[in-house]
Amino acid sequence: MRDVIGVILGGGQGARLFPLTQYRSKPAVPIGGKYRLIDIPISNCIHSDVNKISVLTQFNSASLHSHITRTYRFDSFSDGYVEILAAEQTMEDANWYQGTADAVRRQLHRLLSRQAKQVLILSGDHLYRMDYHAFVEEHREREADVSIAVKPVTRQQAPEFGILKVDKSGRIVAFSEKPKTDAELDDLKLEATAIGGFGSSANGFSPGEEFYLASMGIYVFEPPVLTSLLMASSREDFGKHIIPDAIEKIGVYAHTFAGYWEDIGTIRSFYEANLALTDPDPDFAFYEASAPVYTHQRHLAGSLIEKCHLDRAIITEGCRIQQADIQRSVVGHRTVIGSGVKIVDTVLMGADFYETVADRERNTTTATPDLGIGNGTVISRAIIDKNARIGERVLISNEEGVAEAEGEGYYIRDRIVVIPKNAVIANDTRI
Repeated sequence: MRDVIGVILGGGQGARLFPLTQYRSKPAVPIGGKYRLIDIPISNCIHSDVNKISVLTQFNSASLHSHITRTYRFDSFSDGYVEILAAEQTMEDANWYQGTADAVRRQLHRLLSRQAKQVLILSGDHLYRMDYHAFVEEHREREADVSIAVKPVTRQQAPEFGILKVDKSGRIVAFSEKPKTDAELDDLKLEATAIGGFGSSANGFSPGEEFYLASMGIYVFEPPVLTSLLMASSREDFGKHIIPDAIEKIGVYAHTFAGYWEDIGTIRSFYEANLALTDPDPDFAFYEASAPVYTHQRHLAGSLIEKCHLDRAIITEGCRIQQADIQRSVVGHRTVIGSGVKIVDTVLMGADFYETVADRERNTTTATPDLGIGNGTVISRAIIDKNARIGERVLISNEEGVAEAEGEGYYIRDRIVVIPKNAVIANDTRI
């Protein structure tokens, strides 16, 4: 694995995650109270002994750059690194990255200078735990040109993914990007017994039930093959352009993955993935003794909780919570919650700083709510981004079930209320 380099794609504008991506890129979005999405692929690489990692960034990248540089530092006796390859204008090309394949193409000379035997290409906005040893080893044993990690999905899920069809050896023989018609789906479906590793006990499929192989957007390339594919085409995207072309020309194989995997691409998927962490036995947990997820260490004190009722709540460091009722929610670091507050099915991202006594006195003078959640407030089915100031006796619940809307200090996406970063919600507001 020392001969493998990891390339993590930092993502584009992330419009489907707006307003969480208003001031940050998708991989920099906080998750689980104290982590960032970028921590997932980097931690997977470290646990898989892939310690040469390049992160390709472009959109709203300052927060992501800051997090990476403060978190991932290898010692001077290691040849490992996590480097940032930001989009840049050059004498040859003044444009920014136009897509995933274009981003790698533009940095190809730097990546190939590492003299790697394989290039592992990952996304920066997926939630999963994966040991890349087995992936790379299978790629080498097959003498594959390209390998793609795939996951079984149902017919209902298939139209949301790039769907692959394979032969008995695991070689990919067909690909369709987000198939919609019955004819396309019928042609791509596989029986649950067609390939080893997809039995009902591991994946919940009944014998004979139809399922599909979805691309996870995780690839292993032979460096000469990667160079040939990218330089022979000016097309921009791996999933839509490069991979379909490669399937017709060279040996592209599927590596089956049966574990939890979620593409955090929408407000709904982000919200549900966070709340799922509060389940008694979650499909994905951030802490495992053998493979913890790494992140920036803030050295905050333990949270102080006074006379509260907590049920299925994740409370991270540095919080101050008084006489609150918190149910099935994630509470990020430095969150301050006043008395009489009720929070249900909500993701609180916390704060980047604490307010001083002088700050709070100034807030009283200017009628600005203190940082955090004010006394008597009720919040249900919401996402509260960092540094929000929510006043007293506020109600945030979208009781009318509005699907899409926006107003002063809030957005509603897929019936979930999102309070953006640095928002101010006045006392007695109803949303």
